[in-house]
Amino acid sequence: MNPRQVADYMFEQDYFSQWMNIKMIEVKENYCLLEMPIKKEMLNGLKTVHGGVTFAFADSALAFSSNSSGDAAVALNCIINFTKAGKEGDVFRAESILENNTRKTAVYDIKITNQNNELVAKFVGTVYKIGKKVTEL
Repeated sequence: MNPRQVADYMFEQDYFSQWMNIKMIEVKENYCLLEMPIKKEMLNGLKTVHGGVTFAFADSALAFSSNSSGDAAVALNCIINFTKAGKEGDVFRAESILENNTRKTAVYDIKITNQNNELVAKFVGTVYKIGKKVTEL
């Protein structure tokens, strides 16, 4: 399977990403660009996007990019810095780029921006390669 087919295969089973209404804009090996509209249900008590939603969106980008070769990888460590509050009606984009790759781990840099290309959050995710194919899980 090519990277897009792997991502489509994973997305079919990823009900949480479906619930968030994530759209895959581009998927290549070790890279993806996703888009997600911000719904009312994603807001916190301050009427801004809940941090967990932003984190989950970045985590989905990490999953699709780090598994794009067909070799399964799972999150080992993730950190996020929130730089701008999101609001209902915003459209978030997540771009995940491979920064470092070893035999057993890889590090991805993920930028979350809004429809005005303003940085909403910066996420760094480290994955562990589990030695199985995505289709074996």
